[in-house]
Amino acid sequence: MSAVEEGELPAGNGPNGATAPVQSVDRALTILELLAHDGESSVTEIAAGLGVHKSTAFRLLATLEAHRLVEQVNDRGRYRLGVGNLRLAGATTARLDVVSEARPVCRQLAADTGETVNITVRSDTSALYLDQQAGSSALQSHNWVGQRIPLHATSNGKVLLSELSETDLAKALPDLPRFTDRTITSRRAFTEELAEVRRLGYALAVDELEVGLTAAAAPIRSAHGDIIASMSISGPTFRLDDERLADEVPKMVAAALEVSHRLGWGRRS
Repeated sequence: MSAVEEGELPAGNGPNGATAPVQSVDRALTILELLAHDGESSVTEIAAGLGVHKSTAFRLLATLEAHRLVEQVNDRGRYRLGVGNLRLAGATTARLDVVSEARPVCRQLAADTGETVNITVRSDTSALYLDQQAGSSALQSHNWVGQRIPLHATSNGKVLLSELSETDLAKALPDLPRFTDRTITSRRAFTEELAEVRRLGYALAVDELEVGLTAAAAPIRSAHGDIIASMSISGPTFRLDDERLADEVPKMVAAALEVSHRLGWGRRS
């Protein structure tokens, strides 16, 4: 059956049907909104709410059901929101919890070190910035929140990868592109680097993503001890030299540990 079905193609659509999948996504999201509002609905009711044929509504419901975003209510032919929404909501809530608990700690760390402090999480094959606090020494005020960075060439990425299984690591890191002469592009060398991160409890990246940029990161753990985010300090290499790193890295590690405690890991009575 063609991906472009009756009732799916809007009037005036181009010859390649490019807007049809977008319309299907819009309709699928509308179904979720209808079920969130009404609790449960039949295919007929959903089709009426969308203004489409029942066959179109049924195909959309079948796709959502395959992803557990909707489920049938017994054998009555009615649908309600599925448990897959809880998984998505839980992931979002977890990120919000990290930002909420980390922000005052990051603000204090930025004040103590004078450097920019970042919180990142892994998003597929990249690290995603969730929050940023600029220190007094920051040379620029660019806001990286919402942007993605490579995993293998950054201290945040190394931390986020450091405890993955070999299978998960291969999926998260399909290749290791070079950004500078100091970027690690050998898989064996990178595996050894991750072992060092686990041994030290933090990661460094000096001129690996960009010449002149140094960063250090430490893990933030969930109540179960899993690494769910990373905290880093970053600044120009000329300022974050070995001597400065020796002074500032322990502060960063302690700050990341404090956030982990706030999230319930190794909670102290």
